[in-house]
Amino acid sequence: MTDVLRRGRASLAFSFFAQGATFALLVTRIPAIQDRYGVSDALLPAFLAAVPILAGVGSVTTEQLVRRIRPSRLLRWSQPVVLLALLGVGSGDRLVELAVALGAFGLAVGALDASMNMLGVSLQRTYGRSIMLGFHATYSLGGIVGASLAWVGAHWHLSLFVSYLPVVLVLLPAAFVGSRWYVDGGAASVPEADVDAEAAADAEVGKGQSGALVFRLLLPLCLVMTFAYIGDSTVSNWSAKYLQDVLGSSEQLATVPYNVYMVMTLVGRAVGDFGVRRFGAVAAVRLGAVVAALGFAVVAVAPGAWVGMLGFTLLGLGLCVLVPQTFAAAGRLFPGASDAAIARLNIFNYVGFLIGSPLVGALGDAWNYRGAMLVPMVLVLATLGYARSFAPEPDRYGDGHERPRTADVGRGSNGL
Repeated sequence: MTDVLRRGRASLAFSFFAQGATFALLVTRIPAIQDRYGVSDALLPAFLAAVPILAGVGSVTTEQLVRRIRPSRLLRWSQPVVLLALLGVGSGDRLVELAVALGAFGLAVGALDASMNMLGVSLQRTYGRSIMLGFHATYSLGGIVGASLAWVGAHWHLSLFVSYLPVVLVLLPAAFVGSRWYVDGGAASVPEADVDAEAAADAEVGKGQSGALVFRLLLPLCLVMTFAYIGDSTVSNWSAKYLQDVLGSSEQLATVPYNVYMVMTLVGRAVGDFGVRRFGAVAAVRLGAVVAALGFAVVAVAPGAWVGMLGFTLLGLGLCVLVPQTFAAAGRLFPGASDAAIARLNIFNYVGFLIGSPLVGALGDAWNYRGAMLVPMVLVLATLGYARSFAPEPDRYGDGHERPRTADVGRGSNGL
């Protein structure tokens, strides 16, 4: 690999890290944000739902923009907006100011997530082996750092602005400088004739005659992405409140579950690429779904905070593999139009958040929060029915070549 690719991989990994830290600082301080702005429990789900809705808009917009603007440029400018929006959340004191800051955060994070994964797909294609879990591992590492800083802020009773400002001052210039080494495109590892054939086939994405085929191919991956993010949003948006209100922990201890969750996603993703190369994506996805479902079951029946921690530990290990491998499969399905496929699939990231946060909140209020944890458990188990969508794919292009899906990543093929 050339120095250009190594620098591109490192700079993109830092972008994932920065986004993990930023998101963790936001979601682990939801109780503090709620208190600062006087957001009622009834209104809180609406604020939580607005972010994924606007992020979905940002992802759809990114699909259109990448036809004229390189993903690296979109990533270079969307990440600073996300960081500044976080600072805005911590500096206001009126509901309208919170709404504006969260609105900017949502729109920018949609473009950020889509463009980051686009670049990850193209780099993995160039490397010719599974590296996507590594990028998401750095996201988890950022989440750990962000959640730890949130714990410090809660422990020392720091204001949100004081907690957020040093992080933004460090990450903003570092991310902007690192963005100069982003690498667009990944066709270098694919013979030119194959690239032309794949591009011609995937050009049909926008035509009505192939719309049904595209939808059929992407639908299982969209459902897996939705189920995974329903589970993830349950942890990120409700773990602190669940530990504090249901399991009787302190505010300080309530910041720990997300940190535990991110530690285990880091561990799982750090070794996940090796597992995918050795056993294939189907086995990895199935194992992840079973472990995640067990984690939700433990959380639902936990008698106290420390048993609840065990449940969130299992959730981190189980859910960590699903999202990276879903992006990987989409990248392999449409290698000549992976940017568009990833942007569309990324929308279901936010569909999962949009469904998950209000669903758990509504069930918790109408029934109880323990029972609400069983719903994402069932949905994650449903992923088992779609695991074959990650298996090697027979010839769909009609040119005599087999296009393996992510299960063959590491055997000479690539995906996200």
